[in-house]
Amino acid sequence: MQTKPFRIGTRGSPLALAQASETRARLMVAHGLPEEMFEIVVLSTKGDRITDRALSEIGGKGLFTEELEEQLLSGDLDFAVHSSKDMPTKLPDGLMLSAYLPREDARDAVVGRTAPTLAELPIAATVGSSSLRRQALIRRLRPDINVITFRGLVDTRLRKLAEGEVDATLLAFAGLKRLGKTDVPTQLLDPAEFPPAPAQGAICIESRIGDRRIHDLLDAINDRATFDAVTCERAFLAALDGSCRTPIAGYATVDGSSIRFSGMILTPDGTRWHDTKIDGETHQAEILGRSAGEAIRAKAGTDFFDSWS
Repeated sequence: MQTKPFRIGTRGSPLALAQASETRARLMVAHGLPEEMFEIVVLSTKGDRITDRALSEIGGKGLFTEELEEQLLSGDLDFAVHSSKDMPTKLPDGLMLSAYLPREDARDAVVGRTAPTLAELPIAATVGSSSLRRQALIRRLRPDINVITFRGLVDTRLRKLAEGEVDATLLAFAGLKRLGKTDVPTQLLDPAEFPPAPAQGAICIESRIGDRRIHDLLDAINDRATFDAVTCERAFLAALDGSCRTPIAGYATVDGSSIRFSGMILTPDGTRWHDTKIDGETHQAEILGRSAGEAIRAKAGTDFFDSWS
């Protein structure tokens, strides 16, 4: 019988706290436990503290998880809640992604100041984004646009936009919805034309391998369709590179026992790209994603990846 509160690790941003609170609320309902049985523990990560440089320059995705994972491994946390797209494809020994909450809308949102859509932005407009994938996709659609690195919390980026630093910025619609900011986007981008990052819109929960007590706790809130879709997308990412230094898009949808995946890789300047599609059964999710990654790597040829280094 659990007497001490379960300790939930999270970053301290408003979005991270909203995700941890949603996880706690789902666990309370699933197990009939009071709020005081779940303690949200806030940790500052290196990725939160360094906001003046692109992630690709300071170490990539692990910057948002390292401190949380250290406390998971030491036993100071019972589990940690993350944005799935922030997770490296290789986790520290002893840790696993054990559950996913139901996925939110995976689309990218344009927040325009001088025009509502990417197509309507003036010639040579400036768009801010910290994502190399978004930067490459913007350049692919609008080579004339000046794309600059634009980091910070959602409210920070929206403030910079309002102050005129850029004509538009792109944010994940899922994050805006979780923050109650559904009125902010001026355009939602079609995944067929502007594919999302692998795992975008999905909240994952990381725990220790072999901790049966925590696994059973989390299994009650695991959304199987999201688990399978994100497993496929992360396998695609792992077969390629999977760091913040590479423009990679991937999106899987699940319908019953069927899964359909589409993926894209681009050069950072957006002038060259390759895409791939694959479908199969959900029990093959990881194999399908890996196969798609290997196929697109073979199609692109070795010279394509020189621009990624």
